[in-house]
Amino acid sequence: MSKARNGVSNGSDEPAAKRGRRPGPTGPSVTGGSPEARRLAAVLLEVLAGFRTPTDAAALLGVSLPRYYALETRALQGFVGACEPRARGPRASPEREAARLRAEVERLQRSCARNQALLRLSQRAIGVTPPPPKAAKASGKRTRRPVARALRAATKLQSEPPIVKETGDAKAG
Repeated sequence: MSKARNGVSNGSDEPAAKRGRRPGPTGPSVTGGSPEARRLAAVLLEVLAGFRTPTDAAALLGVSLPRYYALETRALQGFVGACEPRARGPRASPEREAARLRAEVERLQRSCARNQALLRLSQRAIGVTPPPPKAAKASGKRTRRPVARALRAATKLQSEPPIVKETGDAKAG
């Protein structure tokens, strides 16, 4: 009689493979990554497992020992980051956020138009005249007031006769 893991017989004398169980995986399956990245990861894992020394690994990878340690640190940071719990639910995307904001803007514009219509109706019902519309500014820039000193100088320049310089062509005649 064969016993299950906990030591209790399951009532069958067949081996586990024939009872419909598949043998467990031989190791973790890793997908993706360039061949160079996979090679680097394999060497880093060999060092962390104690199979190689960091000096041997650096020589195998063709990098200096400080560069190897920098690569190892970066790999461990990525490993710890990948072990963080993931957020549940749909992921936030900029496109989805933009669509949500557009819908909110449309809703607020409809609400504003509705409130303006209600205001006009209530003003008519109680006999209050709406305020006159404000005049729109032509441009956002203020016109500059002329400086009095500049006006005096402009007037003086306009009243003086222009000074004509004689050229060498007039004397040559």
